[in-house]
Amino acid sequence: MTRALFRDRRAAGRLLASKLAHYAERPDVIVLALPRGGVPVAYDVARALDAPLDVFAVRKLGLPGHEELAMGASRPSSAGHRPQAPMTSRLR
Repeated sequence: MTRALFRDRRAAGRLLASKLAHYAERPDVIVLALPRGGVPVAYDVARALDAPLDVFAVRKLGLPGHEELAMGASRPSSAGHRPQAPMTSRLR
């Protein structure tokens, strides 16, 4: 059995945010989260950086015979879709 690197995803987000602190309060920064596990990580990053948070909806590409293991992700074609503003304003 392997030991977890982080207590939980939020702890991972706080550590990542500390490494990205030089991006704090920049108007050209947005934090994108991949559902499901990436959202708790991204939330704490966005909050620490005072940056907008958005979720990038994708579909997990699993490995045959290993349904929980992701080998990648795909997103439906965005043809004809206009970019939208982030789902959230800056988090406080």
